[in-house]
Amino acid sequence: MKIARFSTGDDPRYGIVQGLPDDEVASGESEGHLLVLKGDPLYSLPEATGEVVELCDARLLSPVIPRSKVVGIGKNYTGHVAEMGESEPPREPVVFLKPNTSVIGPDAPIVLPSWSDEVHYEAELAVVIKTLAKDVPVDHADDVILGYTVANDVSARDRQRAEPQWVRAKAFDTSCPLGPWIEVPEPGRAPVFSPDDAAVRARVGGRLVQEGRTADMIRSVPELVSYVSTIFTLLPGDVILTGTPAGVGEIRAGQRVEVEVEGIGSFSNPVVRR
Repeated sequence: MKIARFSTGDDPRYGIVQGLPDDEVASGESEGHLLVLKGDPLYSLPEATGEVVELCDARLLSPVIPRSKVVGIGKNYTGHVAEMGESEPPREPVVFLKPNTSVIGPDAPIVLPSWSDEVHYEAELAVVIKTLAKDVPVDHADDVILGYTVANDVSARDRQRAEPQWVRAKAFDTSCPLGPWIEVPEPGRAPVFSPDDAAVRARVGGRLVQEGRTADMIRSVPELVSYVSTIFTLLPGDVILTGTPAGVGEIRAGQRVEVEVEGIGSFSNPVVRR
């Protein structure tokens, strides 16, 4: 079940995405429609209002705005570790934070900061937490996960290399595009999406520039959720970024960058400098 957050010119609402043709499942722009929901699915069971909105008439927003935090994981693919100039993966997950002010949705502009001359895309699988969670055992991680979405961990790479902390490099406004919706497992039904082995891709100007598979993650989704929950208490709506595969690269003003996770969907953002 795909749950989108959207607007038709009024306040943000939520809807279940339906009617996607098989060959358009990866796109936020399709012939599908939204079955409008009452309330926020983070805090209530999905209940339809009876209203239907065509996807072409809706503006997709970030599927969640974390009330607390976005937790990023660095260097979780061996290939990315190598391209960052390191010979061995870190002994423990590299953890950083992005504020909720970094989050934007599909089609919103990524604004390159004035203090960076080298900003990179990083396509990633993202995990959305549904309940308060602390010290979660690995084999109970699924109990605290609402679903999965797609992220672009936009990074000021020159600042990341030059500064001992990653705060400026990772946490600036518009540095965390999320979308196009959340893939939510349905109880009693076979899962549509598995985080164990899905393609993760990025395109710049329509050209494929990054591709990897979640099967190559050094630490799996359950391991990451468990580990992060030993550091922070996770709250409903928190997002965990699971790391990026090899193939990161620069984005420049005037380009459009698209990120995709196979089985969930894709979305894109224009890149601007102000």
